[in-house]
Amino acid sequence: MLKNLIASLSRGLVIAALCAAPLVQAQAQGQAYGSTGRIGFVFTERLMTESKMAKAADAKLAAEFSSRQKTVEEAAERFNAARKKFESEANNLSEGERNRRTRDLINMEADWKRMHNLFQEDLMQRKNEERAAIAQKAYKLLEQVAAEERLDAVLAEAAWVSPRIDITDKILKLLDASK
Repeated sequence: MLKNLIASLSRGLVIAALCAAPLVQAQAQGQAYGSTGRIGFVFTERLMTESKMAKAADAKLAAEFSSRQKTVEEAAERFNAARKKFESEANNLSEGERNRRTRDLINMEADWKRMHNLFQEDLMQRKNEERAAIAQKAYKLLEQVAAEERLDAVLAEAAWVSPRIDITDKILKLLDASK
């Protein structure tokens, strides 16, 4: 029993030593280079909303989808008007007429919802395509800035960020200057 205890303790010490070795090596290398690494931060949502590319993409999408949006809004207005008219007249209608108009309203609402959902899906797909193009361009610029400033890592999400490491404005300026 004592042999088993000694053997398991020995294995535990070997495993602990193996796990600690990379940490010790990383710490020694950090001291050898004289730093623990440089970090930058970029607010990606600002790139997607404040850049000239993003504003141009928004304008392009608005122009591209304005007629469809108007059609969806008109269908919603027609449905709401028909529903209000039905509600005001329902008490004076025969049961057969009330059932027919109820079915018509249900079909009208289903058509409007289908039209609305297709519109939203198409708009989101195009918006994602435009954002992907902006992200691709921004990523190349981010790599360039990271190399110039000798950053070891660039983060895109954090609970709090010091303005000292924020490189968003640099990326925005480069993104706006590029074509």
